Amino acid sequence: VQLQASGGGLVQAGGSLRLSCTASGFTLDAYAIGWLRLAPGKSREGILCITQYYGTTRYIDSPPDRFTISKDSAKKTVYLEMNNLLPEDTGVYYCATTEPMGRLCPQDPQFFVSRGQGTLVTVSS
Repeated sequence: VQLQASGGGLVQAGGSLRLSCTASGFTLDAYAIGWLRLAPGKSREGILCITQYYGTTRYIDSPPDRFTISKDSAKKTVYLEMNNLLPEDTGVYYCATTEPMGRLCPQDPQFFVSRGQGTLVTVSS
């Protein structure tokens, strides 16, 4: 079971990025996939979670159009679209499943377990 995050980089404040999370070793549609981030000096934070049949769950307190999650089952990839980025959005973003892996998004994002390396997002002011 592996989830590989990619698409990070350096972006100016106000810009946008789309991160990708590609799954291998399991059937993507069978499980809930979450995006989380770890910012410098802060604890891990849940952003969004997506399921095949039960919709999405938002953990981050932000306007809905700043962070959106989507999935392309054929490409085995979950996306995180980020808009109007702020310097405080800087951090390592990674995707995860629960342990054990489940179909539903957890109410508490602390139950997510990282399944691979994250991708670094740096937002300059």
